[in-house]
Amino acid sequence: MQHLRISDMAEQSKPCEKAVRYGIGSLSDAELLAVILRSGTRDENVVLLAEKILAMHPVHKGLAGLNYLTQEELLKIPGVGQVKAVQIRAVAELSRRMSREQSRELVKLDHPDTIAEYFREEVRYLEKERVYALFFNSACVLLRDVLISEGTVDHSLASPREVFMEALRCGASSFVLLHNHPSGDCEPSPMDRALTARFKKAGDLMQVRLLDHIIIGGSRYVSFSERGYLNEV
Repeated sequence: MQHLRISDMAEQSKPCEKAVRYGIGSLSDAELLAVILRSGTRDENVVLLAEKILAMHPVHKGLAGLNYLTQEELLKIPGVGQVKAVQIRAVAELSRRMSREQSRELVKLDHPDTIAEYFREEVRYLEKERVYALFFNSACVLLRDVLISEGTVDHSLASPREVFMEALRCGASSFVLLHNHPSGDCEPSPMDRALTARFKKAGDLMQVRLLDHIIIGGSRYVSFSERGYLNEV
């Protein structure tokens, strides 16, 4: 099947030429995605294909929907093969990483809200829980953040062993745990409290202090430090 490429489109309809003439900001969301995809199908040009992709998710429409579409779902769209599906998911991943890079320098050890904001784009579209460890040096500079566990929808399994091995590798003097609740309810569960107690005890023994455990649920977060929960474990 012959695919209609951007070069086959009418001059006034070509998003690349439009971007050169009027600036990249003049392109619609569909036109921006079309530049990445390059070709449509025999029956529709690439901009129409892009519009169809942006409307694909039943709940999340537009660019936000790209974060929710899986490889398998994308492959169900006529005109989207393995390569285009990967390109689309790469765009979503680049967006998340750019957001984190821009906010990285704002992360402050004594401000849980900036830590939560730093990770919000990373976890807000996930359907499973993920646990991260953020490692800081003695000057409170963020050295590294590491994914240490990914679990089911309602719980994740994280071992202190991997965390403290990583802490030793990067010379961290303290760390913060962070994980998401896909349900949107960020209130700590009994399992969350038990996990925190286990890591705090291990951190005290290893002289790498646990300074906080932050749970993100939707647009909200809970900080164990802010609520005084660390004093209870």
